[in-house]
Amino acid sequence: MRLKGKVAVVTGSGSGIGKGICEVFAKEGAKVVVSSRRAINGQPVADNINTNIGEAIFIKCDISKKDDIDNLFKATIEKYGTVDILINNAGVNFVKEFTNITVEDWDRVINTDLRGTFICSKNAVDIMIKNGGGSIVNIATVHTYACLPGAVPYDAAKWGIVGLTKSMAVELADKNIRINALSPGLINTQIWKDIQDAAEDKNACLRYWKANIPMGRVGSVREIAYLALYLASEEASYVTGSNFFIDGGMTSQLISRADFKSNVMEGRER
Repeated sequence: MRLKGKVAVVTGSGSGIGKGICEVFAKEGAKVVVSSRRAINGQPVADNINTNIGEAIFIKCDISKKDDIDNLFKATIEKYGTVDILINNAGVNFVKEFTNITVEDWDRVINTDLRGTFICSKNAVDIMIKNGGGSIVNIATVHTYACLPGAVPYDAAKWGIVGLTKSMAVELADKNIRINALSPGLINTQIWKDIQDAAEDKNACLRYWKANIPMGRVGSVREIAYLALYLASEEASYVTGSNFFIDGGMTSQLISRADFKSNVMEGRER
């Protein structure tokens, strides 16, 4: 077991990527703190782990609220005495044209995605320094390589998370605290279902996204969870300050695949 005896706090783990990370970590021996805004989502994740996989508790937390975050770490210490791993996964998605974005929109996304990640990390680092080390994994996005229209606050927050990751990694390396970012592409979560449901033509939507992903498919939650496992484990003991893209090749492709065939073009001198 790669995380045997470790205590891992996973924010935003009532569904999707966070839920998958909790299950994989528990299977690998971690005592998992499942955290989400709604008990109706998070408690069943912890219950399933305790029944079928390993050990977990649920602590309700809205990471846009500092008091909630402080309570999350206080309750974790009361239960387990320490924090070895923090997965900053909680966040809100956002799509709206820039000209229609309000200051309230900006504050809501930044306060959740970036400010919340900072406050969670601050709490964890205070504990990890006393502990003699630890690992933090910040869930970012392929938007930290290239952006899409209509996502200004979200993109700003996620780029900020990468900056936070690198700056913390440099400063805390001598404290044996590693901080890395993990940037998923299109993953089979509720967001992917929402994208398909919002499309006028679902088949056209599928063709479009497959054309933008060299592997021709969306990723699975489990694939993200296993990269997070590597970064949290001692196998990554020399890895810090990096941003790992896990996207089926999306960020390596210059433009969408052509929907037409082309004749062979031999390299000719000009």
